[in-house]
Amino acid sequence: MYRMTILYGQPADLDAFRAYYYDTHIPIAREMKGLTGWNLSWTEPGAPYALVAELYTESREALQQMLDSPEGRAASADLANFVTGTVEFFQGEEEEVALV
Repeated sequence: MYRMTILYGQPADLDAFRAYYYDTHIPIAREMKGLTGWNLSWTEPGAPYALVAELYTESREALQQMLDSPEGRAASADLANFVTGTVEFFQGEEEEVALV
């Protein structure tokens, strides 16, 4: 499994950011082919990031194809419509580690 982590810095208006994210950005992102799942973590007040989004694909190649597609480019272009804080992207192979 391959993961892209997106860190959204604190926006100027968290309520507007959250509403746009759910009402507009997620429907755009759902159109990306090759996306096998995602997780959202909304942080506690005072954290440097408002949202941590994790997107999953089967491989690095699948992630790149997804991002290069018209749907991936649309999701990327949409960031300018609602991100007023920082946004950082990280990607890598996900590894499960047993707790025992």
